[in-house]
Amino acid sequence: MAVGKEILTKIRSVQNTQKITKAMQMVSTSKMRKTQERMRLARPYAEKVRQVMGHLAQTNEYHGIQLLEERKEVKRAGFILITTDKGLCGGLNANVLKRFFAQVQDYQERGIAVDVVCFGSKGLAACQRIGLNVIASVSNLGDTPKMEILLGALTEIFGRYEDQSLDVIHLVFSCFVNTMKQEPRSEVLLPIGSGVLDADDGQKYHWDYRYEPNPTVVLEYLLRRYLESVVYQAVSDNMASEQAARMVAMKAATDNAGNAIKELRLVYNKSRQAAITTELSEIVAGAAAV
Repeated sequence: MAVGKEILTKIRSVQNTQKITKAMQMVSTSKMRKTQERMRLARPYAEKVRQVMGHLAQTNEYHGIQLLEERKEVKRAGFILITTDKGLCGGLNANVLKRFFAQVQDYQERGIAVDVVCFGSKGLAACQRIGLNVIASVSNLGDTPKMEILLGALTEIFGRYEDQSLDVIHLVFSCFVNTMKQEPRSEVLLPIGSGVLDADDGQKYHWDYRYEPNPTVVLEYLLRRYLESVVYQAVSDNMASEQAARMVAMKAATDNAGNAIKELRLVYNKSRQAAITTELSEIVAGAAAV
């Protein structure tokens, strides 16, 4: 019965693991609803700011605002990489990092240096592993994204773009599509071009805004709010994607644990039946000998 005891130990171990994965699935399900609601509440503001910026880009041309200037040659690129702080969420981080490293490799092959701002410990660890230049990072974001936590790192990378230390900034994150699908996405955050601001299907405007105190000050302020809202929306999307991916991964782990328990019980019952049959055979053989 030594084999039977070993199988029972394995069954208890798998059952304990199954309890943990089941609890994590329930927690992720609860958090996912909250993150989805937060993400939906953040989207209207980000989309409206994007629409206003698209309007301004079509109706006005201003010079001297560094955030609006497009560089003729890219000598140094910046990335804002958004990942999770915790694991156990399937291939979510792996897919984002694959997309990120492909772009980094493309720049490096062209001799263009790369600076990175990391939101989330998984991305930070991956960048440090391969020796990328991380200029700022924020970890332990929690379950609720807070703009005051993100502002320091964002100010650093936007400042480098304004003083022309960086020529382009990419935003890489996981976009929440639905509970079963999260897509790694990369978009150009700076320079603010037509590809980013075309949010109105090519609609043309025939009026202009009146600015107080002056157009440059107002536009610079709006540009900052626009960039911050886009990054905040990306962080919210990534958090919703994290909880959805973790819920699916933990459900799969719970189901797999259940299947493993069934198989181990079957092996245990076969082993037990074989032991009983052996004992009966020995008893019958002993009786026949007497």
